[in-house]
This record gives sequence, structure tokens and C-alpha cells, in this order.
Amino acid sequence: MRKELWSRAEAGEVSVLLRRAAPLPAPDGSAEWSGPLGHRKYLSPRDFGPRYGATEADLDAVREFAGRKGLSVRESHGPRRTVRLAGTLGDLGDAFGVKLYRYVGPSGSYRGREGPVRVPATLGERVVGVFGLDNRPIGRSHVRQGSSRATAYTALQVGAAYLFPAGATGAGECIGLLELGGGFHSADLERYFHGLSMAPPAPVVVGVDGATNSPTGNPNGADAEVELDIELSGALAPGARIAVYFAPNTEQGFVDAMTTAMHDTTNRPTAVSVSWGSPEESWTAQARSALESAAQDGAALGVTLLAAAGDQGAADGEPAGTRTVDFPAASPYVVGCGGTRLTLSGTRLVSEVVWNDLAQGEGATGGGVSELFARPAYQSSSDVPPAPNGFAGRGVPDVAADADPETGYSVVVDASSLVLGGTSAAAPLWAALVARLAQALGKPLGYAQPLLYSPAEAQTFRDIVSGGNGGYSAGPGWDACTGLGTPRGTPLLAALEG
Repeated sequence: MRKELWSRAEAGEVSVLLRRAAPLPAPDGSAEWSGPLGHRKYLSPRDFGPRYGATEADLDAVREFAGRKGLSVRESHGPRRTVRLAGTLGDLGDAFGVKLYRYVGPSGSYRGREGPVRVPATLGERVVGVFGLDNRPIGRSHVRQGSSRATAYTALQVGAAYLFPAGATGAGECIGLLELGGGFHSADLERYFHGLSMAPPAPVVVGVDGATNSPTGNPNGADAEVELDIELSGALAPGARIAVYFAPNTEQGFVDAMTTAMHDTTNRPTAVSVSWGSPEESWTAQARSALESAAQDGAALGVTLLAAAGDQGAADGEPAGTRTVDFPAASPYVVGCGGTRLTLSGTRLVSEVVWNDLAQGEGATGGGVSELFARPAYQSSSDVPPAPNGFAGRGVPDVAADADPETGYSVVVDASSLVLGGTSAAAPLWAALVARLAQALGKPLGYAQPLLYSPAEAQTFRDIVSGGNGGYSAGPGWDACTGLGTPRGTPLLAALEG
């Protein structure tokens, strides 16, 4: 890895994350957000900002600091607790006491910093994170393409096999999709949905940190992720509005996209699906904390956050023999989505096992036990094993769905008909189910895990008991391959109504 000083004259931006006006109760400690669904009282955006956003005094302190350092304020958002500052990279580096370097290696180059981020004493207790000095790519797309021999299912076949509740389309709800690259073509959506005899959706594009809908024309790249997410969620929740949050693939982009989605007062997503991630240890501590904080915001506001559990087995792309989990699926406030291999006859489910193609040099569902996040209360009876380091950690995933690209989904990407899978498919599938459930119940699920880990889970999930992911094996009840199992949507709705 070669290192050289980055040009001080180049323009840049950072996002400064501030403390809360008051501590936000953890979801497990608040019956308003984690109790029985009928008793939940989520906060409105109007109430959230003054109580748990940044104070005007803290925002003013950052603006005053920016003025002294020759930086301009691009955005100041109290509920998101974020101030975006712009300037030359030289001024930004000087303002926060770091040196910025270009790191060049076989896989490309990125900007990184040396030295801890420093702020003056006047900001010391106010600032909890500074993002954007480092622009290292952080997220991996969890999508996989099937071979020429793959069996292709439509989203509607899989939804029927999973007993998605009839009479609910997600009408009145919004599904948010977080994307760190690529884009979609309206012509692809028209071709895909017309093939299902459905009207195509008109996704709302929300640009974050300068990113926008930017299809590359490469069906093997990030476009596959974006169009898979839109096509699956749109087909399975055809009444729902779809909002796509495009952001740069950096910690700054990931954090800003997440806080933007949680606090989007225009689209008000019911569920947010994230199909990007990486091993929990690859993130900086401040980024993990910031995303965890955004997920807590979502719980208070009634947003269900779902994330793919990864496509590289129990090792999650780390050296063979390693066992680690993917983040943000590892967050206790995120519904982690694992993957299965599904065999259908029409819309009838014939068999379902853990997705594992590692023996063929291909992917497998992620899953395991976190070494960083403690086991949440909702998993106290789930027989989660110790993490590899002995820690009593959070078990991943919570739920699962078809993800093997060899029994994947027929989609259209960049004018090409493809068969795609990966846990990238499981997350938007579950987001669509959450939207349909919310419509039928007349209330968002919000922090959903206490509802999913209930005495009724045996009736509401199809327990996957066969297979493994290269580090853990499936078995009765919760396991670190497919969690509680795959959905039985109509029984799940009945359990939630009861």
C-alpha cells in the first residue's frame, strides 16, 4: 500500500454529528416503542427534534467554529443532529487536527487520515462524530447472480409461497431503500412490471451528500443491487411508495443516508431496507455508534430497519476459519435477514434449506454472533451461543428468505433479464412484508424484534432445520443461519392482530 499526501487545495465536506438534547431511552427500556403493538405510541417528527435532536446552542457552536476555521455550513439539521461543513481539504484537516493521505493499493485508492480527530474544548462534549475526512469504501453489496442453470422464480411466486397476506398491498406506506452506488432505468422497471401484468412504480429519488440515481450500464455492478431492491419490494408491496436514498459508499455517506431516511418527513418510510454492509470490525467505532443511534431514532419514530446478513458465510469475507457478522445487520435495533435455498412447485413450497454454495466456490448466507453488540433482551430465550471470543453477543440473523441465486429471482437490470439472489433479496422482501402488515394493522411495526420473538413464532415462521453456513448449523428454533426462519405472512398478521 503506497501513501502520499492528499492535495490540500481540493474541496471536501465533512458531517459533524452532535449529542442529543437528552438521552433517548433504549427501545427495550421503553414500552412505548417495544411493548405490545396495540400499546405503542411512537414519537412524531415534530416531537422528536426538540426532545432528542441537537440543541440550537450546540448547532450554533459548530457554526461559530466553522466561521473561525474558514469553513462554510452546507446544511444544519437539528433532528438528525448533523452539520455539514465544506472547505478545502487542507482547511478541514487543520480544523480537526489530522493529516490526509492518499492510500493506493491493488484494489484502488482512497483518502485516509492520520491522527485522532480533535475539536476545541468548546465542542468537546457536543461533538460525537466527524465523518468525511476518510472516504474509504465501506459497504459491500450483498447481491449474487445465478448461473445459466439457475431456477428463476418471480417475486409473486415467492410471496405466495410465503403466505403474504391477501388484501394488503402496502397502500399508504413507504419503503425506503438505501443504495451506495448505481441506479435504475425507468425502462427496466416498465419491462419488469409489465411482465408481471403490474403497473410500474415511480420511485422517489432522495440524493444524499451529492449522490443521485446514476446507473452505470453494467448489469453486474451496483445497478443490479438497486434494481433488485426496487423490483422485489415494488412487486411484493405494489401499493407502497418507494423512496430510494442514494449516497456515496463511505462511512459519511452511510451515516448521512441512514439519518436522512429515519428523519424524512416528506416520505415517512415505514420500513427501510439496507442491502449493503461489511464485517463489524471493519467499521470505525464512531460509525458503528452513529448508525446504532440512527436505528434507535427509527425505533422511536416507528420505522422498521432491515439489513442483509451477508453473502459469504460465517466468515463474511474474512480469512477461512474466521467467524464474524455483518454490520449493520449486527445491530440489535436492525432486523438481520439471512438466506435460504427455496424449491417451489408453482406457488407451493416443496423444500427449503440454508443457502450454502461454498463448496462450489460461491456464496452462503451470513450469520453468527457479534463480538461487539451485547445480546438483546428479545433473544434471551433463543439459545444464542457465545461469540467466538466468548462474549454473550447478539445473534444474527433474525429472519430469512430465499437468497440462493441458483433458486433466485427473475429481474431486469440494464435491459438484461437476470436471475439474482443474495441476502440483498431477503431484506427488501421482508421490507415489503412489513409494509403490508403495517397497512393491515393500521400501525407501523417500528422496533419489530420483540414482536417477532414471541410465543407465536412457531406458527408465524417456517423453521429451517437443515444446512449450515460454514461456521454454524441450522436446527430447531433460532439459529445463526436463518434466525427464526422464513415468513408465514398470514399467520404472522393474525398473531400481531391478537
